[in-house]
Amino acid sequence: MRINMRRQFLLYFILLTVSFASIAKPKFLVKHQRNEQNLAEIQITNQTTKALICYVAIDGHKIRFRLQPRQPSKWYRATDASFNHKNFSTWCDYLSLHPQYQLPV
Repeated sequence: MRINMRRQFLLYFILLTVSFASIAKPKFLVKHQRNEQNLAEIQITNQTTKALICYVAIDGHKIRFRLQPRQPSKWYRATDASFNHKNFSTWCDYLSLHPQYQLPV
């Protein structure tokens, strides 16, 4: 009986930990399209109420930028028509967790 309670407590603890980890990630939306020149483009939209630090990378070139709350980024485009949406890499995190990217006061 005591072993079942320990297992149940451990299960609840693990579920609680995992649920907090999933909430902690910033929410952002990634859009892909092709422009008039048939070049792949990408745009990130911040869906949180906090500022984010993000990057868009293609072919090893990273472009870092700040993304204000509830705002979209500009469209970032590839330089060659052979690139598609699978060639882009994106990352965003809360700006408050990365002080090296905050503006000096």
